[in-house]
Amino acid sequence: MLGYLSIRNLALIDNITIEFGDGLNILTGETGAGKSIIIDAVGLILGERADKDMIQTGKDFAQIEGLFYLKKPEKVIPF
Repeated sequence: MLGYLSIRNLALIDNITIEFGDGLNILTGETGAGKSIIIDAVGLILGERADKDMIQTGKDFAQIEGLFYLKKPEKVIPF
């Protein structure tokens, strides 16, 4: 589960940190607020290809950090 996401200099996002809780997390906002950029950032930390055009104009780099929590299965059923 994604528990934390930090984005810097990606498209129109200067700097944002998001902490996700257990259960359902919903991103809402007006058109152009940056919801799609947050989803794109999750894709990038999962291995999608980055494009240098995604870096904010006038910046030298973009940075995305994510913290994933991995839970051990409660019961393992052998095959």
